[in-house]
Amino acid sequence: MSDFSFGKSSRRHFLGTAAFGIGALAGFNLSEIAHASTGRTTDTVRLTWGLSGLNLIAKERGEFEKTLAKDDIKVEWLGPFPNHAPTLQAVTGGSADFSFGGSTTPALAAIIAGSPLVFTQFVVYEPRTTAIIAKDDSGINKIEDLVGKSVAVNRSGLGEFLLVAALEKHKIDRSAVKFVYLNPPDAAPALASGKVDAWSMWSPGVDIARLEYKAHDLFLEGRDLEFQIDYTSYLTTRKFATENPALVRAVNDAFRNEGKWISENSRDAEYIAQKAGKYSDEVRDQFIAMNRQYRYFSVDDKQFVADLQKAADWLLARKVLPEPVKVTDHLAQL
Repeated sequence: MSDFSFGKSSRRHFLGTAAFGIGALAGFNLSEIAHASTGRTTDTVRLTWGLSGLNLIAKERGEFEKTLAKDDIKVEWLGPFPNHAPTLQAVTGGSADFSFGGSTTPALAAIIAGSPLVFTQFVVYEPRTTAIIAKDDSGINKIEDLVGKSVAVNRSGLGEFLLVAALEKHKIDRSAVKFVYLNPPDAAPALASGKVDAWSMWSPGVDIARLEYKAHDLFLEGRDLEFQIDYTSYLTTRKFATENPALVRAVNDAFRNEGKWISENSRDAEYIAQKAGKYSDEVRDQFIAMNRQYRYFSVDDKQFVADLQKAADWLLARKVLPEPVKVTDHLAQL
């Protein structure tokens, strides 16, 4: 899998400069031409964030905004959001410019539903600790014990697909388990109170619940799933990407720099995340020990896009996604 390429930047600069000169001679509005030459129609980008993950750290640390300020781009942070789907709705509705770096599965579902979204870049972080958990006193100790039980998942998201994969691996018909569709803020108390028997959830929510509710893993993504079906992704509208390619590239670069810093400064990053997430030192130290690493992939990485297409086809075959989708039709042209 390749990394980002910056080889075309000097050519873009030359063409932009040339366009400015021609426009001035033709009598066009100079401010409009100057903006066009930079590849953007706005100097402000509206970004979404949640109570965990890279966007939270980028917001709290402040270096992200300084990086974009060098290109005269201002940042507005909108949030917190509980998961990826509401940020996609915010982007589609026009109140935000970028989703917050979340699951590709709800992103694909939104695209299938008609949202005019395109992917701007992708992220893979390791280790992946998404898991299906049950409380220690539940009597549920393996996937087979879920038959006749209820499991909280987020619809068309990471939680749902992991449960589908786990049931398939253990040869259990999906109809034998009750899928309860809840967003994370509602799923956590549902597990704690016994309203659901298990929960399929990603980090840090699953890690916090495991400790606070005295729960254990039934199925762990990094250990029990032999392949990756869901990735982290950023999306914007096709219109925004078309009108602001230079701004999108700048945001991509700033996030990539943030991911590099987190990968190299895991301890400092986890202290920042803990302060906002308000979880225990035990959970924080567990995250520090993971030393999570972030890798970014561009939309023109053919191997990565092919892997995502395989994931989309897998999800379609198992009815997590309702219709087929061609990933290459929904990539930002940068």
